[in-house]
Parts: sequence; structure tokens; C-alpha cells
Amino acid sequence: MPCERKPMRYGHSEGHTEVCFDDTGRFIVTCGNDGDVRIWESLDDDDPKFITVGEKAYSLALKNGKLVTASSNNTVQIHTFPDGDPDGILTRFTTNATHVTFNSIGSRVAAGSSDFMVKVVEVSDSSQQKTLRGHEAPVLSVTFDPKDDFLASASCDGSVVVWNIEEQTQVISWPLLQKSNDVTNAKSLCRLAWQPGMGKFLAVPVETKVHLYERGSWDHVSTLSDDLLTQPINVVSWSPCGRFLAAGSVGGLLTVWDVNSKLCVERQKHEKGFTVCSLAWHPSGSQIAYTDTEGCLGLLDGLGTSTQVAAKKPAKDYDDLFDDDDDRLMDEGLSDTKSPAKKAVGWDDDDDDFLVPATGRVKNRGAFLDDENSLDTGSLKLGQDKFGDNNDDAGSSVAPAAPPVAPLRPVYEGPMPTPPQKAFQPGSSPAHLTHRFMMWNFVGIVRGYNDEQDNAIDVEFHDTAVHHAMHLTNSLGHTMADLSQEGVLLACPSTEELASKLQCLHFSSWDTNKEWMVDLPKGEDARALCLGQGWAAVATSTLMIRLFSIGGVQRELFSLPGPVVCMAGHGEQLLVVYHRATGFDGEQALGVQLLQFSRKKRQLISGEPLPLSQKSYLSWLGFTAEGTPCYVDSNGMVRMLNRSLGNTWTPVCNTRETCKSKSDHYWVVGVHENPQQLRCIPCKGSRYPPTLPRPAVAILPFKLPLCQTTTEKGQMEEQFWRSVLFHNHYSFLSSSGYEIDEDAQNLSQKEQQELLMKMFALSCKLEREFRCVELAEMMTQNVVTLAIRYASRSRRMALAQRLSEIALEKSNQMQEEEQEEPEYSSTRRTSSGQPRVTNILDNMMSSKKSAQLSSSGGKPSKSPVLKPLAPKPKTKVPCAESVFKQGSISRCLCAFRPKTGFQLWLEENRKSILADNPDLEETDVIKEAMGRFRTLSTEERLPSTCKDSLKFYVGVHNLQFS
Repeated sequence: MPCERKPMRYGHSEGHTEVCFDDTGRFIVTCGNDGDVRIWESLDDDDPKFITVGEKAYSLALKNGKLVTASSNNTVQIHTFPDGDPDGILTRFTTNATHVTFNSIGSRVAAGSSDFMVKVVEVSDSSQQKTLRGHEAPVLSVTFDPKDDFLASASCDGSVVVWNIEEQTQVISWPLLQKSNDVTNAKSLCRLAWQPGMGKFLAVPVETKVHLYERGSWDHVSTLSDDLLTQPINVVSWSPCGRFLAAGSVGGLLTVWDVNSKLCVERQKHEKGFTVCSLAWHPSGSQIAYTDTEGCLGLLDGLGTSTQVAAKKPAKDYDDLFDDDDDRLMDEGLSDTKSPAKKAVGWDDDDDDFLVPATGRVKNRGAFLDDENSLDTGSLKLGQDKFGDNNDDAGSSVAPAAPPVAPLRPVYEGPMPTPPQKAFQPGSSPAHLTHRFMMWNFVGIVRGYNDEQDNAIDVEFHDTAVHHAMHLTNSLGHTMADLSQEGVLLACPSTEELASKLQCLHFSSWDTNKEWMVDLPKGEDARALCLGQGWAAVATSTLMIRLFSIGGVQRELFSLPGPVVCMAGHGEQLLVVYHRATGFDGEQALGVQLLQFSRKKRQLISGEPLPLSQKSYLSWLGFTAEGTPCYVDSNGMVRMLNRSLGNTWTPVCNTRETCKSKSDHYWVVGVHENPQQLRCIPCKGSRYPPTLPRPAVAILPFKLPLCQTTTEKGQMEEQFWRSVLFHNHYSFLSSSGYEIDEDAQNLSQKEQQELLMKMFALSCKLEREFRCVELAEMMTQNVVTLAIRYASRSRRMALAQRLSEIALEKSNQMQEEEQEEPEYSSTRRTSSGQPRVTNILDNMMSSKKSAQLSSSGGKPSKSPVLKPLAPKPKTKVPCAESVFKQGSISRCLCAFRPKTGFQLWLEENRKSILADNPDLEETDVIKEAMGRFRTLSTEERLPSTCKDSLKFYVGVHNLQFS
């Protein structure tokens, strides 16, 4: 017997309206856009009592004589019920609250807001609050776990999150919804509902279906749907007994399911087809009150009878509940159901794009999807563990399933596929935001605005000498951008009428035409883009990367092994990350390629797996200012390419260690190796910063995750290997033909050798002589000689003897290398006088013709400067036999000294002697020098290099020479 739909009546002015029953079921309580809360004794009450709570009332909740409302003054207020007396303000937000709800016993109130936050407040003491941060867009709805352990929330960022209330942490997050920038623009309100009683299931409206997630395991165990539902479901509500679930849709359809059998037991249509925005069950379960977006109130009566009859009908009569149109069966001869057993794998309509069954074959969609309202008793039997138990108090009474009528299909219980992360631009915030960063890098900032007043792009440069700020009209709807010293690259997706376009503003061009545009082929969309020195690249939806010159000439193109995730460019290097396979159990399976577009184009990294933290995804990809690839994952771990260790990835910083709260994050905008700086923006309670006011950039230090870094030994080891890693770029730049700062390179080597000597001294103090020899292997010959002296003064003769052997080996190696080294090296590139910039490679122009053509200002560029490398001075090294014929360590040390103190002093002072006596011959110069040398004190006779070594040697552990 169907229920009775009462005629609707006017309740509030046009706009969002909410409804609930009081604990006894005597009153119907509504709130609306007029700012009033109305208390109805029945649907026919022509003079309801009202309470004015503000200019607008967005949500209400009622429990234990306490009425809580979210009003337009950004507060959550509490009133007595039914008197309506104000009882204080529970909490405040920076913007309006969007949804409020009580827990099962009425001791707590949860409220979600448009400022991305969720607050849990104690009703008895409003100072006791817990704030849940982590959503990246306004909150749509909140609901309490009946056991008061968890809280679920839905947001405009597309996620549904389950929180641990006490720990204020996310338990799990599902990306289920369509993203939007505000509640008013959301496709659905996504009002979540937790099953009463034991709270076994969490109901989540997703498009035209309701997903049921099991508490504890958080598995997607079932989906409720109906063929007549063609519009998104807005709100769901459980019956007091927890067996039935009601849903109201945007199209005005009201549907009630029996959760045990997954059958639709009641359908009603809004009399005018308006959107249903709120539902509430009567405490007896016999009525459902509902409201629409026009401010009207309606009632379904007699539900108790219809639901009881539906539940008692035998399986053979289930088809009578549906229209004739619902009696379709599959032609393939498969079962006409989507049972819990088949859904245990976690596949649904939305997963068809990336899920593949364990057999390795593409799954047959028809094998899993059919009329979801039909019944398969065998499947119900197989899924009994998912949908109920024998405990009558569990809040979900499940009827015993009938014996199976067909052989049961096996249930897959292996690892579950992970949804692949979508393509993104490093240094950009999400595209669904109206005001967002399209790019923030070393060169400048690109902001995008897409609101009612304007759709534009602003480009701002950190150094105005590069170019002045630009304001661009975004008529094509560009969603991606990159910025370099030479131009701005933009891309937009395709539409039904227009193809996806790539647009470049080449502001460093010397001619008058500084803009070019390319249409991608039909059916091909831009997914990622980047700029390098003289080139541009775009990755498309057809698993292809297209290269262009900065002037618009099409260059090479090549295919990727999987869908692109993101790209980054620097100088002649292109770094690409893509999906190499399907990940499982929350892991992403990403691959990385690193290409170099020099004269000899080569692939430095070819499809190697990209390491990520457990259950994380890639959040930033780029290069350091010196040209070393690096990236950041969602757990805050920063990794850098170690070229000296076979192109492996080394973790260099964990940004989570400096976050004060678990919901805080750092948004990386740049990495520097010299000085060692991680430039990022702190984001409180979010992953992305707001565009206004302009966020401040913070600088974080690097720290390798070595063991025992609290000890003196661990600290020196961390400093040494960090110095080695962060100065690898010198050898790479030199081998690539760039001129490097030799003074900075020598300074870094000196720092490393000092650290080695300090660790050597510490090991000697701890009587770790074998460790001393290991450290000496990494020293240069001069520092090994210093270590020999230290060992001799410490009376460790055996150690000194071993160190002398190492010094001899290093001397022989150096002599061999010098003999093999050519007198002059290959031509090196030099800087071309571009404006001062932050990026190192931006000052270094290649000698290629393309670099000459792209020089700014229309001036012809100078030819590359040939700067040969000066040959290193060769020194005589005594043979091993002559060394070991000496009788003592001191004689051994003298044998290693390539020149006497007088010879070293003469080399430093020869110019001054010749300046005083320009006519002297070489013999006379030596005589004059010997005369001056005899008048000097012992310390003055030492050359400057020996003085520095002596000062450092004396400083190591405050040694004093006798």
C-alpha cells in the first residue's frame, strides 16, 4: 500500500530550507532564507510559532530541548525549545556556517563552514572545541558517528572525509564528488547520514546513487540506485530503526530503500518537480517531512504500513513493487543483479576508467552492472557478512538470506586498485577555485580570476628588469600556465565547438610579433605544459608530448608509456612524470623520464619508478635554481636527484616536521642548492594558499634523514653528505659545457674536507682507527697528509703508517690522471649579458644558433668565448721504494712534500722581488730571495697556504704542538 503524499504548503521565502522533527515527533521545525525558524504543530498549522535568528538561516538541528541554528552572521546559535529563548553562541566562523548537526545523545554539535573548517563543540561548555582542518573548499555537510568516535564531512573540494574526533585527524578520504568553488554552485548538497544504532554504514549520495561504506574497514560495500533517478541526489536520511534509507534528489524525486534487500520500497515525486533540499523522519518512522528550494514544506504519511508490507513480501513478489519498465534483464545470460558479493571488489560505474580485474583482462561492464533493484538470493547469502550480523542491537536488522539457488561466484579479497591522481601543473592551486595561482616559480607569479566581474590572467615578475607586469583577458578559458625568462605559455581544454589551444606570449622576441597560438588536433587535450630555454613542451590526452621552439616552430614529438601527471623544464632539461601502471592499496605507480636537449639529445632517466612515501601522491615537481630535478609528495617529503649515485633520489627535507598542526602544510615554490634553501608558503589548515592577501614565503632548512643526528658524529655525517649532494651540480654543469663558479666549488670542497678532518679527529679520540682509515679514503692528498700529522702527534704510529700508504696511492693516482688529462678542454659556454635573474642557468646562453636568434632587444649576440682550462701543475712524486727506505714517519712526510718552504715562499714573492729589481737574472733573483728569506721569522717563512692549514690543524680539538 503506497504512502500518502500530502499537499505542500508555503513555509519560508524562496531559497534553501531545512526541516526536522523534535524528539517526541509533536512538532515540525523548519528554517529558511527569511531568517526565521518556524515551529509547526502539523502540516495544517496556519499560525506556527516563529523565532528570528538572523538575516538568513542556513541550517538547524534539534535535540534535548536545544535548538541550534547556523545564521548569516557567521555564528552558530543555540535557543531553548519550544520557548525560543536565546541561550548563547556556540561558535563563530570567518564566513557563514553551512550545516549543523547533533551527536546521538545531544552533548555535541558539529558545524561545517565556508571557510573550509569543521568544528565540534560541547553544548554544556562551548569553550571546549575541536577544529578539523584539511578540506580545501567550503564544507557541504557533517554527520556524527552514533558511537561518537568519528565524524564524516563532505566538501566542495570533491572529497568525503572521515575524521577521528579526539585525535582531530583524517581517517580516510574518498574523492567522490564533483568539485565546485562554493556551496551555492555545488551540484549536490551531499547531506551525509550515518546509520542509527551501531552506525554500521555511512550513506553518501554520489550523483544518482547512494554509496554505503562500512564503519571500521571503510570499504564500499553496497550501492543503492533506482532507474527513475536521473538527477543527482541532494540529501539522504535513515529511518529511526536503521533499516530504511530515504533520499531526495535535485529533480524532486523521493525514494525509500530497504537496505537489507537493496529494494526500492517507495517512490514519490515532488508535485512541481522542485529540488528537495532537506528530509526528516518522524521518530515513529511513519512520516517523512521534506522541504524544497522554493521554501515549501511537504509530508509523506503512512510509510510504516508500506515499508512493513514490502519487507514481508516473498522474493518472488518483489517485481510487483516496480513499474514494467524496471523488469529488464540482461541478454548475456548473466545474473540480473549487482549484489554485494559482486560489489565487494569495489568496482562501480565511476571506476571504469582505471580499474582492471586481477585476471589482467579489461572487465566486462555488463558482468557487473544491471538492474540494481532486482534480487539475487545467492548473492545476498554470499554478502551476508557485509550487511548484517546476528546481533539484534546492532542497529541494522538483516533478515536471514534464502539458500542459494545457483553456484556462488568467488569473491576477490586481494589488494584494491588505487584511483590514479589527475594531471596537474606544479606551482598551481586547484582549477575549480575562482581566484587561484596558475603558476608560482623562480621567475614570477601567474594568477587566474574567474568570477562574475572578470575572467582574466595577471602575470607578475619577481624581477621587473625581466618584463613589466601584464594583465591578459582570458577569453579562451586557459586553465594551465608556465612562466620563464622568455615567455608565458598558456593552454585551454577543448569544448564542443573549439579545439584545445596552446598560446605563447614570447616577450623576449626582438621582432614585433610576440604571440603565437597552435590548435591541437581534434580529440586531443592539453594535460600539462612547461617552458625551457628556447623550447616549449605540452603533454596531451593521447599520451603524447609535443615540442615547440620558443618562436612557435614545431619540433620533435614522442609518446609516453602512460597518462601524464606533470612536467617541468629547466634550461635544456625536460622532466616528465606519468602513470606507468595501476597502483594498489593507496599507492601510486609513477614513472619518470629526464631528457636533455643539448647538441647530442639524450635521455638521462628512462622510465624509472618514482619513489613516493607510503599512500601518498605527487604534489610538486621541478628543478632547483641550479638545475637539479627534485619533487615533493603529499606527505611533505622533498627528494632530490643524486647524479653521483646512479641518478637515485635522496630525501633532503620533511616539511611535516615543521608543521604545528596535522592539517597544516607547506606549498613549495622553489628550491636552491647554494645557498641551501627550500622556499615555500605555510598554509594553515589547507594545502594551498589564498591569492589575497599575497602570501609570505618562508625558508625551510634541509636535513638528510640520517641516523642519530642528535650526536656529534651524526651531525657531522649529515652535514658532510648534504654538502656533497648539494654541490653535485658543479660537475653536471661543467660536463654540460657551462661555466661554473670555481671559487664556490673550491669553497664547498674545503668545507667537505674540514668535516672529514673533524670526523677523523673524533674517531681518533674514540680509538676507532679502522673508521679513521675509511674517512681518509674520502680525503684529498693534502688533508691525508694533515691526518698523518694528527695521528703521529696522537702517538698512533700504526694508523699513521696506514695513512701514509693511502697518501702514496692518492699521489700515484693524481700523477696518472694528470698525464692522461688533455692540455686543453672543450669549449665552454659563457653568460651573454642578460638582465639579473635568480635562476643560474638563465644567465648562461648556449653557443647554438637558436640562442643567438632569441637574444633580446634586437642586438646581435656575441660569439661564444673560448675559455680553455689551464693545465694543472705536475709535481714529482717519489716512488714507493724510496719512501719506505726512510727510517721514520717524519722522513716519510718529508718525502711527500713536493717543494721546500723556500721554494713555496719564492713562488709567492717572486713578483714583488722583480718589481723592486726588474733587471735581475734568474740566478740573482734566487740570491736576493735567499737573503730576504734568512731575515724572516719561522712563522713568516711559511707560505699562506701552509699558514691556513696550520691554523686549521691547530683548531682541530685544540691540539698544541710541542
